[in-house]
Amino acid sequence: MTVPAADSTSAGFRRFNYRDEAAFLADLRRLAPELPFSRDFSPCARELALPGLIFPNRLAIHPMEGADGEADGSPGELTFRRYRRFAAGGAGLIWFEATAVRPEARANPRQLWLHAGNLDAFRRLREEAMAAVPAGRPRPITVLQLTHSGRQSCPDSGGPAPIVACPNPVLDKRPGRVISDAELERLPGDFAAAAGLAIAAGFDSVDLKACHGYLLGELLGARLRPGKYGGPLENRMRPLLETVEAVRDKIGPGRILASRLGVWDALPRPYGWGVDGEDPRRPDFSEPIELAKRLAVRGVLLLDVTCGNPYFNPHVNRPFDHGFYTPSEHPLLGAAKLLAAARTIQAAVPEAAVVGTGLSWFRNFGANLAAGLVGDGWCRLAGFGRQAFAYPGFAADLLAGTGLAPGKCCLACGNCTVIMRDGGRSGCPVRDGEVYLPIYRRGREGKPKIDMSREAEHI
Repeated sequence: MTVPAADSTSAGFRRFNYRDEAAFLADLRRLAPELPFSRDFSPCARELALPGLIFPNRLAIHPMEGADGEADGSPGELTFRRYRRFAAGGAGLIWFEATAVRPEARANPRQLWLHAGNLDAFRRLREEAMAAVPAGRPRPITVLQLTHSGRQSCPDSGGPAPIVACPNPVLDKRPGRVISDAELERLPGDFAAAAGLAIAAGFDSVDLKACHGYLLGELLGARLRPGKYGGPLENRMRPLLETVEAVRDKIGPGRILASRLGVWDALPRPYGWGVDGEDPRRPDFSEPIELAKRLAVRGVLLLDVTCGNPYFNPHVNRPFDHGFYTPSEHPLLGAAKLLAAARTIQAAVPEAAVVGTGLSWFRNFGANLAAGLVGDGWCRLAGFGRQAFAYPGFAADLLAGTGLAPGKCCLACGNCTVIMRDGGRSGCPVRDGEVYLPIYRRGREGKPKIDMSREAEHI
């Protein structure tokens, strides 16, 4: 397709700055006319009931890593600050960020890692967040994301230590250690142990992260892996389904589970999951639908549906205006693809609650899309990620019926990600500049631009 003219264009940069609703709606009707746009925000204020859980509204905060934990995996000062701000902001679901289940599974030396030695710190994190909920407002549902970072493992300052499902010439920048079947047999027990601690800390549920190229997600596309965890779909689903069973045995059958589930990697076969065999730029949801149905039967009834791999094609899961390469599609179209994926999975498992992804790119118009999507049944919860970094009170403003303030919204500039790539603690240097602009500037000192030309060759 031809990318529409933008306000400013240079290498790797396009700014889609919609100054009024008419300009936005013109592009919406031209590029993604199926997306429901509503000026009635009331669908977002409705309660949602799942077995054992009542969400006070339909707005969710995606798991957004801050890379600001302590050496032992405990939450740090900025972690506490972030979740107090989120909890005060009015969302009905706060999905706490990726937390490793093993020390070697951390994606960076400051990623959270839950173990018996820091249970009290995680309990305090949730308690302080809930104490920040304004008086008279119902408390949000809290989910803790559990992860094994796999190919992206970097647990200490010694540098990357990738643990991979199988070699992948599309992604491999350095040799990775292929995880053994014996290790995979132990993995469900690690997730179950962490899940038990999370429930003891007070979280309502846990997420078994299976997306964005991390281990449980990569295994779903491991067609070339030999043995019982690779090849046919039945084998590739086995690690995640066995993990679900182990976690259910640990925390009991009466509590629903969650998963942030990747449904389209946009990587070529035989490496990509949920991709068309002829063109990885097109999804094939047949296998992800089968997996979603099996998860639902096992009590995984909260699915945060996502796509892409942020280390390879970040525009797929995080449409942007300012990045290190220029995608071949308008980011509005990319965001529409994410939301269409959520709609597909929601239709396949109507008993589950799917969280829609991609709304932050729409800035203030994300409120209109969230209301339309929930109202028309595309998804049962509307999720915001980067928007929460920039505008932690977005939900309260939306639920008040005033919509989102343009001057508070995420700009899709990508600098929260730049901070992490530079080794800093992540947040919004634009809207939360007092804290994060100095961190951003320190990280950029003497640094070359991040080279993503290799990724750009494949998209």
